Parts: sequence; structure tokens; C-alpha cells
Amino acid sequence: MKVKTRIFLPTLAFLLLTTAALTFEAPWVDPDTALKKLLDGNRSFVANKLTIKESSAPTKRLGLVAGQHPYAVILSCSDSRVPPEIIFDKGLGELFVIRDAGNIADPIVLGSIEYAVEHLGSSLIMVMGHTRCGAVKATLDATGHEDPNVGAIVKKISPAVQLARKKIKGNDQAGLYASAINFNVKLSAQSLLSESPLIRSLVDSGKVRIVCAEYDVQDGTVKTMSCKMK
Repeated sequence: MKVKTRIFLPTLAFLLLTTAALTFEAPWVDPDTALKKLLDGNRSFVANKLTIKESSAPTKRLGLVAGQHPYAVILSCSDSRVPPEIIFDKGLGELFVIRDAGNIADPIVLGSIEYAVEHLGSSLIMVMGHTRCGAVKATLDATGHEDPNVGAIVKKISPAVQLARKKIKGNDQAGLYASAINFNVKLSAQSLLSESPLIRSLVDSGKVRIVCAEYDVQDGTVKTMSCKMK
């Protein structure tokens, strides 16, 4: 009888801990705190002091089985050098990440973001471009004869390239490239507001904040910037 008791008690304790983990709900994180978490994590990444292993432990995974409550949405490029979870040093359940070539916002991206802010409680949307973006470079070099699907990406980024060409005079190709990347981020951020009444409403109410940023593939830093066109 004593042997059975010794076996039963640890089993019961495990079941109680597992049940508690499955029913845990993370508290809502305000936009300013969410942004601070991201930038603090980026500093850890740059310093090569990642904590992702600890924040992705089995107990954390169990706690997310019943649901997720990511505090930030990251719209970023699909570039293999720009994995948000790593460059922000974040584990399971923290970020709702949407990636495509050129961090552009089409209806599917908009719907995904709407889901995160309306149903998952995400309070921060970061639109993040990056240096040496291949999608922007392809648009700069476009001839108009691209394959249809690639052409759709080029078409979406073209307004940013046009704005950059108006701003950067002369033969400053590096400046033109950097300006196009910058404008592309801002246009994507603006489209979230102009093409999604839901996002616009949540931003206007102060429940959600949109932040523009750029990741430097060389030094690893993420720098925020104004989303205003200038």
C-alpha cells in the first residue's frame, strides 16, 4: 500500500501541474512594454546572450497548448538572415510572426494581423524591413518582364522605389537602395491603416500601436523609425 501511495502522489502532482499549465493565460501587455521587450531582446541577441532555450522549455510549450497570447505582431521579410524570434530573443508564444518577400501587406497578411490583434490580444504591430533586402533590390532592377508571381511582389514594392527616386538625386545607388527600403516599410505600415478598418479602429483607440523598424543584417541591431512619409 505504501508503494502505491509513493507512485500515486508524484503522478497526481504531475497532473495538477500539467492542468495548471494548460489553463494558464498570459496577462495583457501594453504596446510600450511590448516594444521594450522586443528591443531588450534585440540587445541580448547583439550581445550574443540569447535566452531562447529557457523561454522555449517543455513547461512553456505545455502552457501554450490551450491557447496563445502573443503580445507583438512582427511583419518582416522572409529573408533567411532575418528570423524575428532569434533577433528579438523570444521564445514560444511571444510573437505572432508574418513573413513574406519584402514585408508587404496583402489581404492575407492583413487578415492574419487582424486575427492577432482582435482575437489573440496582441498590442504591438512592428513592420520591419532590413538592409540589403533582395525584394527591394529586385524591384529597383525590374525590367517589367518578371514572372507573374514575382511581378506581383515587384508591383507592390514599386511605389516605394518611385518615392526613393524622387528623393535621391544623382547617381547615389546606395542611397537610393536604402531610401527604397525605408519607404517600403512605411508604405506597408500605412496600408495596415488604410486597408483595415479594424486595425485603424484599434490604433485610434490606443489599444494597438504600429511601429516601423529596420534590421541591420551586418551588426544585428533593430532600429525603430517614424512611420510618417518623409
